[in-house]
Amino acid sequence: MTSPWLHVIGIGEDGVEALPATHRALIAEAELVVGGARHLALAAPLVTGRTLAWPHPLADGIAEVLGGRGRPVCVLASGDPFLFGIASTLHRHVPMGEMVCLPSPSSIALACNLLGWAEQDITLLSLCGRPMEATAPALQPGGRLVVLSADEHTPRAFARWLDGRGFGSSTVHILGRLGGDAQTHHSARVSDVAQADSLDVPRLNLMAIEVVAARNALVIPLACGLSDDLFDHDGQITKREIRAATLSALAPRQGEILWDIGAGSGSIGIEWMLRHPANRAIAVEKSATRRARIVHNALNLGVPALEVVAGEAPVCIAQMQADGLPVPDAIFVGGGISNPGMLEAAWQALRPGGRLVANAVTLESEASVMAAHARWGGMLTRMQVERLEPIGRFNAFRPGMTVTSYAVTRTENTP
Repeated sequence: MTSPWLHVIGIGEDGVEALPATHRALIAEAELVVGGARHLALAAPLVTGRTLAWPHPLADGIAEVLGGRGRPVCVLASGDPFLFGIASTLHRHVPMGEMVCLPSPSSIALACNLLGWAEQDITLLSLCGRPMEATAPALQPGGRLVVLSADEHTPRAFARWLDGRGFGSSTVHILGRLGGDAQTHHSARVSDVAQADSLDVPRLNLMAIEVVAARNALVIPLACGLSDDLFDHDGQITKREIRAATLSALAPRQGEILWDIGAGSGSIGIEWMLRHPANRAIAVEKSATRRARIVHNALNLGVPALEVVAGEAPVCIAQMQADGLPVPDAIFVGGGISNPGMLEAAWQALRPGGRLVANAVTLESEASVMAAHARWGGMLTRMQVERLEPIGRFNAFRPGMTVTSYAVTRTENTP
């Protein structure tokens, strides 16, 4: 077994003096010490070998680290290196048998202990290289968020965004340089931070937020079947009640990938991704106007990573496979069902155990799902929703279009 040659050491604002003697010895004995400029400055009294501040691109620095394989190399990081840190990147190149990670208290732990918050009850988010819109699903009334800032400008920009979505009454604690002599702690209403002309915030900071939602705040419900009004659409949308049933049939699980064919407003793919942060979806739509609308909806509802591609069924499926896109765990066909070869192409693209759901509203598309049911089995469900609408001085239930939903799981032996 290869002995560890790479040590990843977490260091705090209190410097190397706070590290155990064994950690300090590893830094002193390393032939190469790598880290951010701040980390190298903190460790300077101990370093005897060559130093390297992380370059741009980072891959060049990784190559330098790997070039030292077999000789003592030390990488310095902030706090816990496996918490939004460099250790996860290094582990993609170096097996754990060759590396040892030695964490210090993370900024998250320091913040929670300062505020008296239970770590297991918080939601941890990062705005380092990530859009603030991705935090939207976590904005739940009464929630407690710890948000890592990209720089000293992040708190005011984030406060303005929160205020615009109706969360201005929330309390934000802006904590800087945690664990060191220069530690700062500033608490205020989000709306006050948003309106401030300037803020004296250290570059190294995080925000701890106690979420308070106004009556009109854009809170994203945790249930399937979001209100149609939350989506910008031109009428081409899987309606709320049908969408909830469709998501149930698609049965999303953590980390799975959905292909949404004929995505319209993107509602199915968006709700698929809202079920778990690790879920991915690819929305296929032939209309450029609708593709732009899908991007807008995904950003507004907190899943900016939704991938949108141009394509028309069923040709798009062959193209997606040729492009090397990940094999889907589930496929939803909301448009083009009656196109020749559509359901067959979707079926062949699925992995064994994958789920296919297709919603038919025309006689032609219903005939296609009936034929698929006869060939592959599965379940057919016919649904119709009636909504109360005014008719002159009175009210009556107006039926929507009947939807025949086909759901089937591809087994190992199904052709």
